[in-house]
Amino acid sequence: ANYFSKFSKAPVICKLVGRKVLDGVGQPTLEVEIYCTVKNYEKMICSTVMSSHSENALPETAGADEKERNDSVNTAVEWVNESLNAMLRDLKPTDQCKVDKMLGEYFTKQVEQKKEIQKQEEEEVEATLALTSCTPSAKALPGGKKAAKPGKKVAVAERAIPPAEPVESVLCGSLAIGGTSLAIAKAGATISHIPLYLYIARLKHDQDSPKEMTLPFPMVTLLNCEKISPAKLKLVKEVMLIPPVHLSLKQGIERVLDIQKEIMRLLEPPGKAQSGPQLADSKKGKAHNAGKKALLRALKRISHLGCLITGCDSLEQPLLLMQTACNNIGLELGTDMYLAINCAAHELMDYVKGKYEILTGMFKSPDEMVDMYVELLNKFPFIIALIDPLRKEDRQQWNNICCALGSKCYLVAEDAATYISKLKIDQNINIPMCSGVVLKYINQTKVSDLIELTGLLDGQRRITILGSPDGESSDDSLVDLAVGVGARFIKLGGLSRGERVTKYNRLLAIEEELAKNRTLREANLEFIAFAEESQPEKHPSDVLPPPKQDALPPQFSQPALQVRSLQLPENSTLT
Repeated sequence: ANYFSKFSKAPVICKLVGRKVLDGVGQPTLEVEIYCTVKNYEKMICSTVMSSHSENALPETAGADEKERNDSVNTAVEWVNESLNAMLRDLKPTDQCKVDKMLGEYFTKQVEQKKEIQKQEEEEVEATLALTSCTPSAKALPGGKKAAKPGKKVAVAERAIPPAEPVESVLCGSLAIGGTSLAIAKAGATISHIPLYLYIARLKHDQDSPKEMTLPFPMVTLLNCEKISPAKLKLVKEVMLIPPVHLSLKQGIERVLDIQKEIMRLLEPPGKAQSGPQLADSKKGKAHNAGKKALLRALKRISHLGCLITGCDSLEQPLLLMQTACNNIGLELGTDMYLAINCAAHELMDYVKGKYEILTGMFKSPDEMVDMYVELLNKFPFIIALIDPLRKEDRQQWNNICCALGSKCYLVAEDAATYISKLKIDQNINIPMCSGVVLKYINQTKVSDLIELTGLLDGQRRITILGSPDGESSDDSLVDLAVGVGARFIKLGGLSRGERVTKYNRLLAIEEELAKNRTLREANLEFIAFAEESQPEKHPSDVLPPPKQDALPPQFSQPALQVRSLQLPENSTLT
């Protein structure tokens, strides 16, 4: 019956539809629908919803930010329905490179027009100021003298830190570029009758289907630490769990859920949290429970990240709480589960003092921060990833921390990186020395940009982590992108809120599909020894043998994590 269909004309784009919708936190964002002419009929092929992203919006600017967001989405809708709709009509949805090139040229043109408008406005302002410059200049002199005196007091060597780089401006309407590029990719996959992750993998490997594929390991957020009073701890933004590599994704998620349930029980008010297993009889249990009791400042709220919100008074408290929860259900951190911490250090810098405020009233210089992290990992060796431990401007300290800890911990740049479209400079990655980068598919990011950048990161032995933005949507395409580009980790937030759980469900579905097709390749995680030059000798004990996989199906077996400094039992199932 379908014999003659193979002789029909290939589907082409006939219409793009953009509309304003709401994301998972109620913020306006963009939805793009792709219509194609298939066998002479117009047919809606797919749609995609972009995730909104805001960089630490302040309460006093909330009104302006909301107006700016609305204006940006409205402009994006206008671009899609008018300019991009006319520009991409009659193109094949499978020609991703051509589409992305046209989108890039259109965006560049819009940026140039914006610069011309800003230049004209600045010239008008300067002309106005030139007419009224006499009176302000007479008043400015005394002010300059007054400002000079405190300047002398604060001119100390410890404050000589690199200034913060200017905030990267986002062009109004840029959502249209990223949304259209991703929607075209989804349409191409649908037309080709293959999953999106396989379609992305073919694009990355020049149309060759990989024989085997790996899944990214999830960084599951369990705690979101508030940085407002009465909590004193400011350094930690997220505490995340990373399942061990010998578990399947499904087994790892189930284990994380068990720990999450125990965390919620431990954070119950004292009168309610009396039942359940405790480790108070052992010395270790007493120490952990002491840390837990000191932490009971939990708020029975779920953050926009899909995890519990809590407050802490010290850096050790959330770590001891996680340790207690694992011990209570018979698990051991460092063997049965690992931790990652999102430090978000860029939020902590006091530019008057030139130091990071890690606790209320406690400040540390960039060099002292490196020493603190070294001490922290020596005390808690089950931490295998630190995200944004420093600002991106502190490049020398990034070098120091990578040489000190890179062989036993992933040191990842998230805010310390930049937007995907601006990371590439002359085929180089313009970021500090680090183990890898958290990439977010936002604004003017195109699918081709993401594929090209992950290829550059692979060539530099840096890992790729795909992260979900703050304002996440129910669109699960991010998971397919992560699998398709071969990301090492995926950072989706917690196991609550529908827009985040949807993505975990998609990841589980891909694992099941790859396992069924026997194309799930064994993952190989290893840390980067940045200081290898100064330590050329390698001992056989540096790489421990993989665990036995007798109890697991062959498609779920994965080799061991190569960790040099983790002190694990000899019979450990994870090395």
